[in-house]
Amino acid sequence: MKKIVPHLWYDKEAKEAATFYISLFENSKILNETVIGDTPSGNAESISFELARQEFAAISAGPYFKFNPSISLMVACDSIEEVNTKWKALSEGGTELMPLAEYPFSKWYGWIQDRYGLSWQLMLVDIGQRVQKITPNLLFSNSSCGKTEEAVKYYAEVFENSEIGLISRYGKDEAESSKAQVNYAAFKLCGLDFSAMDNGYDVDFNFNEAFSLIINCEDQKEIDYYWDKLSAVPEAEQCGWVKDQFGVSWQIVPSNMEEILMHGTNDEIKRVTEAFLKMKKFDLNALEKARLGR
Repeated sequence: MKKIVPHLWYDKEAKEAATFYISLFENSKILNETVIGDTPSGNAESISFELARQEFAAISAGPYFKFNPSISLMVACDSIEEVNTKWKALSEGGTELMPLAEYPFSKWYGWIQDRYGLSWQLMLVDIGQRVQKITPNLLFSNSSCGKTEEAVKYYAEVFENSEIGLISRYGKDEAESSKAQVNYAAFKLCGLDFSAMDNGYDVDFNFNEAFSLIINCEDQKEIDYYWDKLSAVPEAEQCGWVKDQFGVSWQIVPSNMEEILMHGTNDEIKRVTEAFLKMKKFDLNALEKARLGR
């Protein structure tokens, strides 16, 4: 299990979307399916899966959040044919954000929003270039535009096994938005590659809970640490979810969350579920007491 896992929120389509994405990538599969009962959205279906051996998670939990381009998945493609094949599949029912073309940063690239609303950047990379197959990309827009470099540096301080790579800046008059500063930043958090940029255009979207990042914690001490570092919006705190000062949503959860929620008798599972749905930050001791009926 990875320390950080991208998480996707759907109304009812989590399994359908995961199955579709798996069809696009080699070395991909469903890892687990669970149903969390009696949530505010009713029964919520949770899916964990791999794409190109990278971990992802998704949930069907109601029409509360909608994807936008603020977080996308950048795919390193080995050939023009791979770009074109994935583009064709993702285009069905989708929306083109940047057309397939040659750009200064790539010989063949396009940005597409798929039928479920999730955004993908497909990019041809040089043969032999060793990169992560799928890289989450953070697009700092609206109120967070101009904060890319600050955010990257902050995240690198918070997470172990992290490093900052290239930071490239917009040239004079390259960006329409006066706030935009960084046009590309590469960094790692807990060994996972990310990229980020300030949006060069003035737009009305920003980060939201549709695309969040799970942090798998080993114990209460880790939960407390990440909560203190990343929770900056008290009204967004619920069931392990927090929102940081840049607007990015995180889920700070125990690494054995599935076992905690699904292990035991029906009565034990019901008590634990009722307890965790009332929590903001997870209290592992309180969850165990709920299991035991204390």
